[in-house]
Amino acid sequence: MGRTKEELLARLEELKIDFKRHDHPVVLTVEDQAKHVGNFGGALTKNLLLKDKKHRLYIVSALADTKVDMKILSQRLGLGKGGVRMAPEENLRQVLQVPLGCVTPFALFNESASAVSLLLDQGLKSKQSCYFHPLTNDVTIALSSSNLDKFLLSIGKQPAYVDLEASPVVGKDNPPDLADLVPSGAFCSSEESVENPTPKDAPQVNVPKEKTCLPVKAKPKVQNKGAESSESKVLTNNGPNVEIFASDVLEVIFPLFLSEASKKLNIKQEELTQILKLDDFKRRAAPDLESVTNMFKNMAYTAGFHAGFDTMLKSGLGGMPSRK
Repeated sequence: MGRTKEELLARLEELKIDFKRHDHPVVLTVEDQAKHVGNFGGALTKNLLLKDKKHRLYIVSALADTKVDMKILSQRLGLGKGGVRMAPEENLRQVLQVPLGCVTPFALFNESASAVSLLLDQGLKSKQSCYFHPLTNDVTIALSSSNLDKFLLSIGKQPAYVDLEASPVVGKDNPPDLADLVPSGAFCSSEESVENPTPKDAPQVNVPKEKTCLPVKAKPKVQNKGAESSESKVLTNNGPNVEIFASDVLEVIFPLFLSEASKKLNIKQEELTQILKLDDFKRRAAPDLESVTNMFKNMAYTAGFHAGFDTMLKSGLGGMPSRK
């Protein structure tokens, strides 16, 4: 169980933090919140829970009108384009221990969220007071950024204010400016996909959860050993490894592209590679290809589940009545 709204407000009073409380009906969006507190002079905020590929979590708290480009933010964290995405609802429940619509810096009050990184919009410091939900979304409290800092320091969290709308160049001579804000650990969870949930009325089917990819044992072949080695890495006990598959596709496509382009432009492939910076392009293209591949993988798994389920119903296996 996470800590309660009453416990949080008591802690603020204990720290002698000045805040104003506004009770209202449950709200899920900034727009709905504005209907109840928008005329009281405080600054509305939006709060995002993000997740990277290593399952590390980030809360981004910004003014409601601040534009947050996740691709740029990902690069500034040193994670490459597409390195962060919206975290699933499961992480709200298991890590932050707050319901949907209650992501704020105050969620770090729960010990389970101690490793979550917090990025604060530097625009918050220019406002006299800012609005946040105190672990529930039927209350809004208004407090200054200095008082928010006081609370964060009391739980051992150093406030980090950044310009979320900045777009600095990141490259060999310009290291990521927010890399220090990447958490050192990863979170472990069962993580059922929120994007592809199992139907509530479907029977329980023992499907193995995705595990660390292990090479599939295959019968040795005399010919085409390179292809066999690549295939054993891509195909795992739980289906294809998306990252290796995407890398293999790019390794096939780019030599073909270079060959055709060099012939038409009458330029050596080595020179063309340097001109077009194809290595950088491959790094940028890989996350998008992985995302599309993963989408088709999930669609295939879902289709396979339903096909197997229909087969069970038709054959009447497991003591289940067959369809008529």
